[in-house]
Amino acid sequence: MKKITILLAILMLNFSAFAQQALWGGANVESPVINADGTVTFRYRAPKAVKVQVTGDFLPTQKMVFEMNGNKMEYDAPGVADLKEGPGGVWEYTTPFVVAPEMYTYTFTVDGNSVIDNNNVFVNRDIASLTSVLLVPKAGERSDLYAIHRVPHGTVSKVWYPSKTAGFDRRLTVYTPAGYEENTKTKYPVLYVLHGIGGDEDAWVTQGRATQILDNLIARGEAKPMIVVFTNGNISQEAAPLENSMDYTRPTMQLPQTMEGTFETSFPEVVKFIDSHYRTIAKKDSRAICGLSMGGFHTLYNTINYPDLFGWSGMFSAAIGVSDTSISPIYQDFDKKLATYFSKKPKLLWIGCGSTDFLIQANRDFMKKLDENKYPYTFMETDGGHIWRNWRIYLSEFVPLIFK
Repeated sequence: MKKITILLAILMLNFSAFAQQALWGGANVESPVINADGTVTFRYRAPKAVKVQVTGDFLPTQKMVFEMNGNKMEYDAPGVADLKEGPGGVWEYTTPFVVAPEMYTYTFTVDGNSVIDNNNVFVNRDIASLTSVLLVPKAGERSDLYAIHRVPHGTVSKVWYPSKTAGFDRRLTVYTPAGYEENTKTKYPVLYVLHGIGGDEDAWVTQGRATQILDNLIARGEAKPMIVVFTNGNISQEAAPLENSMDYTRPTMQLPQTMEGTFETSFPEVVKFIDSHYRTIAKKDSRAICGLSMGGFHTLYNTINYPDLFGWSGMFSAAIGVSDTSISPIYQDFDKKLATYFSKKPKLLWIGCGSTDFLIQANRDFMKKLDENKYPYTFMETDGGHIWRNWRIYLSEFVPLIFK
């Protein structure tokens, strides 16, 4: 009996070890791999697959067309490349070119089904889509701002505030710079950063690498230490998906109260909350606002509706001309509000847009209006379209200019 017990114990130990090995120590396919020559190799194990492809913004773009408000618009979509099957059902693709230093996203398409790279634990969620992340940093290049370095780091907090407009508490993501907790008598300027349609208060932190950009720019002395507030522009929600009362509701762009005036109407609530709960310099010249796409739209209308609130404004691929601006007083009397805003001599209106962004013409039309009225602004045009790669660039350009 004793021998049987010992044998059972040995078998159980072996089974346990096997189970742990299968769970934690099994052989994995390595992907992606940044090679010594600057190329990148992608691999995916799919022994029964007929066709495997990779699509991502590291590849040359392809032209696509979509329709909005009855108008057909052309935009750049990520390119596609075929993987070749090798031993063991491992499919592989190595770029025939050096992949420039940058942060990219990609997915695989396996027999028509889009999947993330299951050998890459670094994943982004963009609305309802998951993509794998490839970061190619290089010292001296802009992508180095997106990497984590051994520099003083700020603190990122999830903060709830009462919204009378919404009728419930809503969440913000707040970045306080390194030293904020120790320097208890120091007050700081505040930057408000707004996401695009379908995004939330987490978008800029996860996809935009905003906290890494801030840490690194401040540590280099290229930006002023500042408090940065990332808002949720969807007034119908308390917070990001699965962190609000909607439970497992699938994230979507089709949300109420996004570009119909409620967000702009409620924005002073956010400013008031931040000024009352943080050590801020509560003055116009010490407040800045910026945003991408829908957030650029919100930035424009927050800027001109509250001309005494923000001294610095940044519009990144702003979604101008894509919504009905007659539905709210917030969007009316545009020319008059714009004139009032510039009469108060703001510090900076900064505009950035990609040369193939589907919103580039709307932004050019807006700048033409500014030119006709001799209103000052700064413009940056980059390659590419409506993508996070451009918005990270714009944030890294805008932040060093403010509060100077």
